[in-house]
Formats: sequence, structure tokens, C-alpha cells
Amino acid sequence: MDTAAFEKNLRENVEYDHTDIPIYIRTYDLSVFPDMRVACHWHDDLELIYIWEGRMRYCINDSHVVLKENDTLLVNVRRLHYGYSYAEKECRFSCVRFHPSLFAGNRHLREKYMDPILDNAALEYVHFHSAQTYGREIAELIKQIVSCKAAAETAYEMEVVAVMHILWCRLLRYRELFPDQPGKASGSPSHDNGDLEIQKQMMTFVYQHFGENISIEDIAVSAQVNQDRCRRIFKQCLQQTPVQFLNAYRLEVSGNLLRDTDQSVTEIAERCGYRHKSHFAKAFSRCYGCTPREYRKKYQGTT
Repeated sequence: MDTAAFEKNLRENVEYDHTDIPIYIRTYDLSVFPDMRVACHWHDDLELIYIWEGRMRYCINDSHVVLKENDTLLVNVRRLHYGYSYAEKECRFSCVRFHPSLFAGNRHLREKYMDPILDNAALEYVHFHSAQTYGREIAELIKQIVSCKAAAETAYEMEVVAVMHILWCRLLRYRELFPDQPGKASGSPSHDNGDLEIQKQMMTFVYQHFGENISIEDIAVSAQVNQDRCRRIFKQCLQQTPVQFLNAYRLEVSGNLLRDTDQSVTEIAERCGYRHKSHFAKAFSRCYGCTPREYRKKYQGTT
């Protein structure tokens, strides 16, 4: 995740590859995230996850799936979601996010081919399996998009957008995307929407105040619930305690800052809520298996 993204908004503010083209394409090793777990987030973009190597467990609201090599996952807009390691093993994956406005230039096309999906409360996600012919077709289009960006040849952005349109056409032919066709959506909600909204409020509070000395009480008060309910909702939605979520987010931001900035380790520790550099170093080493300086050297190639 980009460091500034969570700090600006009540939800993740996706930083697109180009400001005027609402597409985000990134490839990650899961090990770059604290405890091999991507922080829970949500946004107004549709998201596609493609697995290159390994496996990943993925949670969408309170549904869990296992993604295997060459599997693809489509996550609908405004759903809480995050990925985490399968059996504590490495996983390499690509993330392609795109805002519905990419296809919304024509009102008729938007109402016919976008709104039925975006407005379908029962459709939280669709899992395309690599063993299925349809899943392999979707996977090949994702790989083409990632390859276009990596090559960055002249006008590659136009090619990416063209492939995205083809991809969306293929997705529209998958019957589970439409509630009025036979077949159950791959993510019919089984959760309490009220609890999910409370979870979003508490996460937002953490995103905005993670650098401060905040407590479970502060997190609970931010959503006007008591501490017991705060703990229960975190456990139900994220399989973490509020403190575990706070610490994991602090460490994820610190990892981003070590990779992407020249700020000193002391500055990063303070920005991420660690008042003592030694406490930060211990927590970071437990999480990433190396010191902050070793981590920076690995990803920046500097001392």
C-alpha cells in the first residue's frame, strides 16, 4: 500500500499510475507486509487479485477464500478486504484496481453493464479458479495488463485500457455477476452490515491517528461502542485484536517509509507511534525478520 493513501480519506485513496487514468497496477511479494498480511482496506474501485506463485488466504467482509497459483479474485466496490499468508509461506501476486469511471463515459453502457454489478449487495466477490477454462481466460488478460505496464512501451496506457475493456466484457459474460440470472453470487453476505460500518469507522480512526498514543478505549469511542464490542467486531471482521491491527498498520507504514523515503529510522519510528527507537527496532525485527536498516538496504540498496 502507498503510505499516504490511508492518511487522506475515510477509505483507502487509491493512487493511480496516472492521475487521469483510474487504473492501479502493482505486483508484490506478500513478505513485504507485516506478518505477511495486507492491511484491511476498502475503496470505491473494483479490485482484481492474480496469484503468480504460492497461495494466499483472502477475506472479503467476513467471507474467506484460498487463492491458488493462477487464480483470480474480483472484489466488488466498498467491501472490506485483505489478504494474508497460507501456511506462512511466500506468495507473489498482482493487484489491478480500476474505478468504474473508466467505463462510465456512456450513460447507457454504464447503466446496462456497470450499475447492475456495483449495486448488487449480494455480490461481494467472484473467485475465478485456474482449473476452469473461464478462469484461465481471465488470468491471461490480467497477465497481459501487468506485462503492458512492466514493458512501458509507447502508448502502453492505451493498450492497458483496451485490454481492460476486453476483460470487463469477459467478466460480464460470467453469469454469477448478475443477480437476475441463475447461479448464486460468490459472496452472499452473512454478516451484520452495522458491524461492518462500525469496523470501518474504527479502522479509519486508526489510519488517522496511528502515530499518536492511542488505546483500545480511544478506538472504541471513535465508533461509539464499548471496548467489549470493539474487540468482538475486530475479531469477527479481521481475526485480530484492535492492538494487533494498530501495531500491524504501524509496521506496514514504517516498511513503506523505509523503502520509499530517505527519512531516518528515528524519524520513521516517531511518525509511526513508537516513542523509543529500541521498541520500534524490536517490533520491526520480530515482524520482518531483520532490522529496519537491513530492510532498507534490501529494498533500496543503500546503507
